[in-house]
Amino acid sequence: MTWLDGKVAFITGIGKGQGRSHAVRLAREGADIIGIDALKTYPWMNYRLAERADVEETIRLVQAEGRRCFFAQADVTDLGSLQRALAAGVAELGRLDVVAANAGAFPKGALTWEADPAAWRECIEVNLMGVFHTVHAAVPHMLAAGNGGSIIITSSGAAIVSGSYLGDYSAAKAALLSLTRTLAVELAPHWIRVNALCPGAVNTDMIANDALYRMFRPDLEAPTREDTIEVWKSKHLLPVPWLQPSDISNAVAWLASDEARLVTGVTLPVDAGNTIKYV
Repeated sequence: MTWLDGKVAFITGIGKGQGRSHAVRLAREGADIIGIDALKTYPWMNYRLAERADVEETIRLVQAEGRRCFFAQADVTDLGSLQRALAAGVAELGRLDVVAANAGAFPKGALTWEADPAAWRECIEVNLMGVFHTVHAAVPHMLAAGNGGSIIITSSGAAIVSGSYLGDYSAAKAALLSLTRTLAVELAPHWIRVNALCPGAVNTDMIANDALYRMFRPDLEAPTREDTIEVWKSKHLLPVPWLQPSDISNAVAWLASDEARLVTGVTLPVDAGNTIKYV
């Protein structure tokens, strides 16, 4: 027996990075997967979000675990497309037990009073409204089934630790912590648990890009990934430069399972001690 035998998990932003890792891990635990991805990169980002080939690789990896994977292209900022995609997935796979509200986007960064208002608004739309839309689409299916379940919201260490240049992202991620607590109260009578994860720096394209290398090492003309290792390490209590997507997926799998059946309304940092070092 594995933790999620016979269950179905809905994951947003499934194409690559943490979303792909969550899909594979939950499939390994026995869950069939409903996944969506916008297949879209915003001009206010420094890195590329998923494309069709990325999604095809995620589907292959889930199927290699012996589980089914339903995918539909949908954007978390578009409630209608999200609802249609999820309804089709539930119709095909039969139920909904777990929601991993993972989709998000990391901006280039600017001082708050110098930020572009349109980019700021869009960042909030993706990172905050996108989670609201995800929950809005998913909860009715969970209530109709009457099986309880687990919702895991991906916030960020940036919701806990303050810094410069990411006012839009940090504000959205901090709001998710409040939303998590509200949902935990609202859904507890239905045995639906709601928790928030606050990942630290995870080894994905979000932190592995030239713009971030330059931000961390402005003293170098063309810094590389290796040039940033000691800077990253200095931010953690545990002596690692960054986390792996699987480190976050391990927490998702636990929160999704009955091993955490009485855990709800919590904010769980998975960050090698970053937030406790600075709080």
